[in-house]
Amino acid sequence: MMKKMISKKAIGFFCLLLVLSAKLYSQALPSSLTDGKYYTVNGKKLWVVSFGKGDPLFFVAGGPGGAHLGLRSFDSLSTTNTLVYFDGYGRGKSDTAQQLSAYSLSGDIEDVEGLRKAMGFGQINILGHSYGGLVAQGYALKYPANVKHLIVANSFHSFVMWQENDDNSNHEIKTNYPEVWDSLMLIRNAGAISSDRQHQDIYGKVPYGFLYAYNPDRFLKRGSVKYPNAFNAALYYQMVGQDGDFIVGSDIGNFDFRKELRNLKMPILIIAGRYDRVSVPWMAVKYKDYCPQGKFVMFERSGHNPQVEEPAKEFQLIREFLGN
Repeated sequence: MMKKMISKKAIGFFCLLLVLSAKLYSQALPSSLTDGKYYTVNGKKLWVVSFGKGDPLFFVAGGPGGAHLGLRSFDSLSTTNTLVYFDGYGRGKSDTAQQLSAYSLSGDIEDVEGLRKAMGFGQINILGHSYGGLVAQGYALKYPANVKHLIVANSFHSFVMWQENDDNSNHEIKTNYPEVWDSLMLIRNAGAISSDRQHQDIYGKVPYGFLYAYNPDRFLKRGSVKYPNAFNAALYYQMVGQDGDFIVGSDIGNFDFRKELRNLKMPILIIAGRYDRVSVPWMAVKYKDYCPQGKFVMFERSGHNPQVEEPAKEFQLIREFLGN
């Protein structure tokens, strides 16, 4: 999920989806807080919640920096697949690094492979949402023999697309929230950058649904669900660059899958949202060129989270895709 107004588009996003996920706990489904277990992967402990029946379906959360709980809206897929939710290194209940330099896209990819081995799975299905789609694509490219199906949901194919996320988001804010933009420009002209707390606080004044939703009412806060380290802002800026809400750098400023995606042989499903102002449609449709063998589906009444805005349609699509 991506361009983070950290207190909003990050922390706000996860808090809102945690609320949406809370209802699931009353339906005899495992609790993300208590019903998981730790696996030691590449020298650190990762918190995993897994349940269901059928082939394993690994979920990789967005951010970078987000815990898995925001993806619990996919729980109904447990009737056809064994769902594997996990908190990546530095997120949620998993271990955190002593040095920020330990966090990287390549490390997240290797942790998926390590977790697959630790859990004793052969081939896996993998769904990466937003930043998680980078991990899923990178994993499929590095370990293609281990991937049965690849699902790339509201994600990014290159640093070029992520930069467009920044540029479009900032254009929308400047146009529709000029008072926020003016406040932001005042501190930026004085030297502030994205990772500064004051900068994050001003960004956080823009409602999450403005950039991320077709129907913002679906993301109104209706309570609170506490989850440890739901979003790691320090990890986020380590991976997107210290001024990553304007100028993408670090790992996210260097990834580019565009030339390689056409080489993938496994079935691929690519999901986009018509009202997604971060994983922008005009860049998302380019997946048709970069990954012509994949199935591309645009959700017409969704923003960045069709699993929340059009769940019945998306879950039927995923079940049919995984069944082939």
